Amino acid sequence: MGVVGLNEDAVSMWIAELGVGALMPLSFERIGSGQSNLTFAVRDSGGGRWVLRRPPFGRLLISAHDVEREYRIVSAVQGTDVPVPKMISLTTDPAVTDTPLVLMSYVYGIVIDDEAAAQQLTPDQRRAIGLSLPTTLARIHRVDLELAGLLDLASTKPYATRQLRRWSTQWEQSKTRDLPDVDSLAEVLSRNIPRQTETTLVHGDFHLNNVIISPEDCHVVAVLDWELCTLGDPIADLGCLLAFWPQRGDRTPGPFTVSTLEGFPTPEELVDVYVRETERDVSAVGFWQVLALWKLAIIAEGALRRTIDDPRNLASSGGPSVEMIDGIVRRAVATADEVGLA
Repeated sequence: MGVVGLNEDAVSMWIAELGVGALMPLSFERIGSGQSNLTFAVRDSGGGRWVLRRPPFGRLLISAHDVEREYRIVSAVQGTDVPVPKMISLTTDPAVTDTPLVLMSYVYGIVIDDEAAAQQLTPDQRRAIGLSLPTTLARIHRVDLELAGLLDLASTKPYATRQLRRWSTQWEQSKTRDLPDVDSLAEVLSRNIPRQTETTLVHGDFHLNNVIISPEDCHVVAVLDWELCTLGDPIADLGCLLAFWPQRGDRTPGPFTVSTLEGFPTPEELVDVYVRETERDVSAVGFWQVLALWKLAIIAEGALRRTIDDPRNLASSGGPSVEMIDGIVRRAVATADEVGLA
């Protein structure tokens, strides 16, 4: 039985004609715990390795899961000091695939997508990994948009307003039930939008799960999952990182636990490193942390909707549950209270 979502014979032929040295036959395996664009490991008979990405199955919301756009962004960023996989090719050929398909290089390293992976590391390794994240963010935010050819990537209107409008619409189009706290959080965020003073490249989904770490020096060697990348306020990415970085004593930690392990730096240390690297004003980071949690709950609800509509979207590790999404919303509400949003 073949891998669901790929015409293995046609995709193999496409890869063979790219001149990347692939030795037939190729094997394909669905990988990753992500619930958005689907990711596949490709291996050839000589030990060569690559990675494929395609959109999820079923009806997609407008502008969502655009792997062609992701291909453009990562290709542009390759010429900077931001660590990313090499984009090799994009195809929309109906003889190969029924949906856009991207082939990229395989990057060797550690992916910490669950607590078990983090448990294999020493406290010193965890600390080095954690501190490399805000340093990598600073690199992303230093990308020269004009030189990279990304000035026209997205609107330059105030980012928070765009985000609230977009994700409120996504919620209405994908929710599986009513969740009043999602609506009330949108109102709270709308009342507290900070003034945006600059526009940079924004990854949009930057956290520990979406990077590959060098096992030698415990630094980021590749940033993954650029599908939410846009132009906006750089502090939004820092808020996103903090949204995935609860501490052991948090009243409402939410579903993420890796950062509570011994060795990982505190949120304050992450912020301090980012400020040292960029000299930016981060006084509004609490707003962006709440917005990231609110957005994450909506993204997870959309993933839940897609698995209900088409079970082929479900990752091998499972998918979002109502309980998990409710936990994210509770953390968003608690964080809004902690940072003084009212």
